[in-house]
Amino acid sequence: MKKAIFPGSFDPLTKGHLDIIERASRLFDELIVVILENSEKKTMFTQEERLRMLKNNTSHLNNVIVDADTSLTVTYAKQHGACAIIRGVRSVKDYEYELDIASANQYLNPEIETVLLFSSPAYAFVSSSIIRE
Repeated sequence: MKKAIFPGSFDPLTKGHLDIIERASRLFDELIVVILENSEKKTMFTQEERLRMLKNNTSHLNNVIVDADTSLTVTYAKQHGACAIIRGVRSVKDYEYELDIASANQYLNPEIETVLLFSSPAYAFVSSSIIRE
């Protein structure tokens, strides 16, 4: 069984996130969408609210599990038997950021791949930061 995780703060959950979740769920047997805390972000919604939003909006996807944790992304992936970390990319700026993170994760655990899914054009301008503003 091929399992992947899609980590993020999901604060708030966007249609862009849901698009990536739906597309990734078709690529893997199981997808764990996991809320991981980002020390650089101040959240608007509580973890419980974000979990509820994710569960409500992914309930139609039978192979998607929603979770929350405080560990490093690559540690969480290994603990849950995931072979891949899914990341969404909207722009060159996102790509550069994700490249650095993927390189660090590859160094920490070369058995776990990072899979970049490019944003659908309809959601390329959408970010949680813009929605919060």
